[in-house]
Amino acid sequence: MADVNINASLREISTKGAVNQLRREGIVPGVLYSKDTEPISFSVSELSLKPVVYTNEMHLVNLKIGEKEEVKSILKDVQFDPLTDRIIHVDFQAITVGQVIQVQVPISLVGQAVGIKQGGKLLQNLHKFDVECLPKFIPEHLEIDITNLQVGESILVKDLSFENITLLNAEDTSVVSISAIRAEEEETGDEMLDESETKEPEVIGKGKSEEETEG
Repeated sequence: MADVNINASLREISTKGAVNQLRREGIVPGVLYSKDTEPISFSVSELSLKPVVYTNEMHLVNLKIGEKEEVKSILKDVQFDPLTDRIIHVDFQAITVGQVIQVQVPISLVGQAVGIKQGGKLLQNLHKFDVECLPKFIPEHLEIDITNLQVGESILVKDLSFENITLLNAEDTSVVSISAIRAEEEETGDEMLDESETKEPEVIGKGKSEEETEG
């Protein structure tokens, strides 16, 4: 897994107005969490965060905050502005070599499912796994081969296993499936056609009868 180097500045607790001013200047407030020390508040340029935020891969981050010693960490959480989608806050989690950690790892689907060729629709119900492993075994992503997946079939968490990694998601969680959506649409269309063919124009018929009677 590739490392990303990020330099940040130590940040003092400040007012909401001051934090908003930082954001307008392209600076994002953040917090580094660790089991061994108190949380550390920092500020970092929005531009330097893009390699770890706008990606489908997992990265280890060498986070350097001011004059403090560089810390190996992972991006734990990111918040976006609901109107502009810009990054407004980040949380990093420090990791320790030899100490098991819980992280989220992106899922990558590999292959062309047989079910799609059969007219089915691919439904990916889970996009990240919650995993537990040693830092050295954290992967950029976890691959799932869907080549043999047919219409009506699904892959559950309990169907998968990865070396040196423990999946924490519920075993009966569906990761990916193939739905017979096209067949369902055709059946619905046929039913609507049958109804339109058998329906009689009763209202129009009655209206003409009343006019003829009045005449």
